[in-house]
Amino acid sequence: MTLLTKDKDIAVPGEVLAQGMDYLPGDGAYRLGDDVVASRLGLVSIDGRAIRLIPLSGKYMPKPGDVIIAKVIDVLMSGWRVEFNSAYSAMLSVKEASASYIGRMADLTKYYDVGDYIVCQIVKVTSQNLVDVSMKGHGLDKLEGGRIIAVPPNKVPRIIGKQGSMVSMVKQASGCRITVGQNGLIWLQGQALENELVAVDAIQKIVREAHKSGLTDEMAKYLKVTPE
Repeated sequence: MTLLTKDKDIAVPGEVLAQGMDYLPGDGAYRLGDDVVASRLGLVSIDGRAIRLIPLSGKYMPKPGDVIIAKVIDVLMSGWRVEFNSAYSAMLSVKEASASYIGRMADLTKYYDVGDYIVCQIVKVTSQNLVDVSMKGHGLDKLEGGRIIAVPPNKVPRIIGKQGSMVSMVKQASGCRITVGQNGLIWLQGQALENELVAVDAIQKIVREAHKSGLTDEMAKYLKVTPE
C-alpha cells in the first residue's frame, strides 16, 4: 500500500500514483490491477483515500450543481441562451429564471438582456452536452457593474481556498465584493478602481503560483492580512 506521489505534484498520463487498494481513483485517474494510474496531465489532489488530477489547461467542462458566471448571448421565446467559458452554451428557461412568476407575453429583455452577466447554477447536462441552468437559489442573480476576469478553471479551487479562506483574504485586503464561478469567470466590484486592481493583482498571483505549497500563508503576508 504505497503512495508514489504527493499533493500538488504534476503527473503525466500513464504515471502510477499509488499501489495497493487503500487508495481510490478520482477524476483523471483509473485503476489498473492494484495500481492507481493517471489518465491525463494534471495537478495531483489527494483527499483522504481519493486521488484525482486537476487538468492544467483547457475549457471548463460543465457539471450539475456547479455555480457559474455566464453571459447572455441570445433572448428566445422560451428563455435565454448563455455562454460560460465552455465549448458548449446553456439554456436558461423562463420557469428557471426567477422565483417570481414570468408571464407568457412578458418582455424577457426586462429580466436579462444580451450582454448581461448572471450567476447561475447548472441543473442538467445531457449525454449530448446540452446544458440547462437555473437562477433559483441563494446568491444566484444578475451582476450589476463591476468587472469580469477570466482564470483557468482548474485554478478555481486554489483561488477559493479551503472553506473559502483564500478568496476571503482577497476580499479583506481589497474591500471588493467577489463572486468566483466554477467555470473560471470571476466578478469583482470595489468602491474605486484601486480596490479592484488590488483584487485582480492578488488573483493573478494565486493563478501563477497555484502549484506552490504554503500559498495561503504567502498570500496573507503579500496582502498584509490575517488568514481566517
